[in-house]
Amino acid sequence: MTYRTETDSLGEVQVPAEAYYGAQTARALRNFPIGRQRFPRAFLRALGLVKLAAVEAHRDLGTLESMLCDLIARAAHEVVDGQLDDHFPLVVWQTGSGTQTNMNANEVIAGRANELAGRPRGGKSPVHPNDHVNRGQSSNDVIPTAMHVAAAEELTRTLLPALDVLHAALAERARTFSDVVKIGRTHLMDAVPLTLGQELSGYAHQVAEGRRHLEQTGEGLQEVALGGTAVGTGLNAPAGFADRTVARLAELTGLPFRRAANPFAAQGAHDALVQLSGALRGLAVALLKIANDLRLLASGPRCGLGELKLPANEPGSSIMPGKVNPTQAEALVMVCAQVIGHDAAVALGGVFGQLELNACKPLIIANLLDSCELLAGAARSFADRCVAGLEPDRGVIARHLERSLMLVTALAPRLGYDGAAAAARKAHAEGTTLREAVVALGLLSGEEFDAAVQPRAMTGPSPAPE
Repeated sequence: MTYRTETDSLGEVQVPAEAYYGAQTARALRNFPIGRQRFPRAFLRALGLVKLAAVEAHRDLGTLESMLCDLIARAAHEVVDGQLDDHFPLVVWQTGSGTQTNMNANEVIAGRANELAGRPRGGKSPVHPNDHVNRGQSSNDVIPTAMHVAAAEELTRTLLPALDVLHAALAERARTFSDVVKIGRTHLMDAVPLTLGQELSGYAHQVAEGRRHLEQTGEGLQEVALGGTAVGTGLNAPAGFADRTVARLAELTGLPFRRAANPFAAQGAHDALVQLSGALRGLAVALLKIANDLRLLASGPRCGLGELKLPANEPGSSIMPGKVNPTQAEALVMVCAQVIGHDAAVALGGVFGQLELNACKPLIIANLLDSCELLAGAARSFADRCVAGLEPDRGVIARHLERSLMLVTALAPRLGYDGAAAAARKAHAEGTTLREAVVALGLLSGEEFDAAVQPRAMTGPSPAPE
């Protein structure tokens, strides 16, 4: 590998000759050899959008030479489009403000702009990473702005549409199986009947509510910190720069970004991101319940509940021929567990907002974006490869329903609680049907039992007395 010499405020640094980045990025590569987790594409895109919007604002205001603006804008577009991702080598585990990654972006954009101007790759002429690309900005307002942009785009473009797919799949299955009467269960024990459609409708509603809460919580991302510069006062930002930059961000993304009502809160804390992470955790808890319920209902197929048949997507065992496992449900369970863990990390990151700066920005955004990406992928896969092909085993469901002793609940208004309980105990102790026990106790005739115990009628409220 060949190198070139670049400088920063601490002196000379050797930089790979083919790299667009400069001295500060190269120095950070040496100083933070911690893990392998880099910033995701969504964040790099957002950082490119912030730099693009900023330079276009400078062009409009006349606060930066037009030729330099054109070069910076062309290079920033390449960052937005992902053409320069290989030149963002820094890991998440760096300074808590994300300064190294902001400078990585400044240097890459300047280095590429200089190449576009016919100069050698990298360097500081004619485009300087600090004086030109970062003009009117600080890592302390750029990074939180990019965090909000990335999270808002990931939420609206990736996760919410995936939840729409899952909700639609569950709602369709609920409608399709609205005629299938089955036994309900509370405490994992037999309870009164409901329809499979009613059971699945509960899952669909959970997804819809999780989506609604995410959308509602995500509105907090619309306020961005840009314009606060170092501590929120706006020092060194030209008049009108922040307003134009944020307005351009809204145009570029199609999302209603606006300047934060209080820049000191926007830079010292990340409450909106912490709250969004909490909503992601809430969704994960709901999806965990759904996945585990389907696993239980499909358990077997012969020695478990066996009421549902899930798609057989792949062989389930390397030793047991013919075994098929609920793999999509298990993948979703693991994703949800990861998201719950991510939320704990984000919450701790939010705690470290001390005085005028939160110093856990990379931790917060990396975990939050990972949660969004994981939940979106898992929701679509679960919808397409599990829910869409879900079918009831009507024979098993009918047998379970017929054997249930909790159908006696329909007799309680007529026999009284104690009389109905006596019939259920007798049937359980003797291994007979509830009908046989009721008739043997002389409580009702067989015909009266059949008229009173109709599982379909038990799936809704009792009729009003005439």
